[in-house]
Amino acid sequence: MQTVLLVMWLIPLAVMARGTEAARPTEIKWHGHAAFEIRTPEGNVLLIDPWLNNPRNPNAKDWTDPVKGLTRVDYILLTHGHFDHIGDAVKIAGSTGARLVATPELGTNMAKINGYPRKQMGFDTLMNIGGTIKLAEGEITISMTAAVHSSGMPNPKAGPNAPDVVYGGNPVGFIIKIRRGPVIYHTGDTAYFSDMRLIGGQYRPDLALINIGGHFGMEPVEAARAAHAVRARWVVPHHFGTFPILTGNPGKFRNLLRRKGIRSIIMVPGETIRFQGKRLMLRK
Repeated sequence: MQTVLLVMWLIPLAVMARGTEAARPTEIKWHGHAAFEIRTPEGNVLLIDPWLNNPRNPNAKDWTDPVKGLTRVDYILLTHGHFDHIGDAVKIAGSTGARLVATPELGTNMAKINGYPRKQMGFDTLMNIGGTIKLAEGEITISMTAAVHSSGMPNPKAGPNAPDVVYGGNPVGFIIKIRRGPVIYHTGDTAYFSDMRLIGGQYRPDLALINIGGHFGMEPVEAARAAHAVRARWVVPHHFGTFPILTGNPGKFRNLLRRKGIRSIIMVPGETIRFQGKRLMLRK
């Protein structure tokens, strides 16, 4: 009888615990440029293209190092090897133990040339376009997509007999599926390409993080076309305004999306948005 009563008492607690876990939102913070931090309902943390010391990050002002404010990072995702995307990855990896998700070529040269800890990458995280991996006991599923760009990586050992730029693999984008959370598409740096329609058909992202700055990638008109192609429920622009040459205007982008019936969020660096499951929560 006592056993039955104990079980009857424990079952509601287990249900309540699951409900509390399910109630936790997915948080997406923009650090400026192409750098996004994602915190999952189970507390796992991903950083995408973590150039945290970019000029638009409010936490990088007055000689403050935003890397020191990171208490946990489980995975770092790199879309390509340009300096403004690999950013502070090595420093963050050293202080947090974050594992690297990237192409094998980029991962190999990040370790060999830039000093990313080799033990923090492997077949569980290095992948290629068309591949899918599961992380964090299945809470996070990452698929790697194509991107139309370049991926030369700065060589810190450049000299008379060593090149200034080394191979960084193919540029990529990421589809990130979160259990009890949204499907997120980070384009990386890219031009529009027609296979974005396939990405939209297969993944139907709840949130698309789309580069709009122009010059090195899509400007607002192309980016709006991309947003329509990937069938995103919500769109956040990035990779604009960091340098004077990145002139893509988020207001123009928002107006173009409105004409296509697509909802957008114009974030400011340092801002966080939240999803409850697949539903965007109201911004405070």
